[in-house]
Amino acid sequence: MELTLYTSAFCAPCVRARSVLRDAGKLLAQASIREVDVLSHLAESEEAGISSTPTLVVRRDGAEVFRASGVPSVAQVLAAASLALE
Repeated sequence: MELTLYTSAFCAPCVRARSVLRDAGKLLAQASIREVDVLSHLAESEEAGISSTPTLVVRRDGAEVFRASGVPSVAQVLAAASLALE
């Protein structure tokens, strides 16, 4: 399972989302968690259809199973990650 957080440098909500994902990651040992700065990785972000930050995308075997924009709670991240385990 891969959790990707799309962020931007001047995004205050991204700071909070990053912290939430870090906390959730402590409970998701099997997850690969990565952060993608949309300006530094413009082609990847455009290909992923990212239109706002922060956006969390959860993938299982490369296929997207969940996407949400905004600052999630740890419980929401865990619930989204559970979709990649089904």
